[in-house]
Amino acid sequence: MTVQTAPRSLSEQRQVITNYQREAPVNVVPIANALGINVYKVPGWPSDLSGMIKSDTASPGGFSIFVNANHAVNRRRFTIAHEIAHAVLHPHLIGDGITDDALLRSGLPDPVEYQANKMAADILMPHHLLDPLLQSGITDVSELARRFRVSDQAMSIRLGVPQ
Repeated sequence: MTVQTAPRSLSEQRQVITNYQREAPVNVVPIANALGINVYKVPGWPSDLSGMIKSDTASPGGFSIFVNANHAVNRRRFTIAHEIAHAVLHPHLIGDGITDDALLRSGLPDPVEYQANKMAADILMPHHLLDPLLQSGITDVSELARRFRVSDQAMSIRLGVPQ
């Protein structure tokens, strides 16, 4: 999907995300692109650097996301979703960039990071896709994580079960 103009309002951006949540696993790069955000995999980053989002005047949405190419695909997916959340919820805080370490700590206040992590979980594991599986009896954390292409840890947190 080619974006001519990036959606600007919060409700428009949330609708774009919803449009891409038709089946698991939810593909995050097309969501970013539909929001006008370019995504780049960066080789050679240290393992403790997961990703970053930076202002980018060449991008229709005004931002680009960079993700550690050396990280596992599930990790990259969560990092991209986390950075999308910053673009949607905290564009005023991005400035010259927000860099997240492997624990998705950026130095921003904890409530800001909590919001980004919560929205990343909502993007990757939306309740309208997860709940029917749970109701059908599929409750194994590893199986659900596999279906949604997230880590067991992310799925455990989403389900509120001890790890």
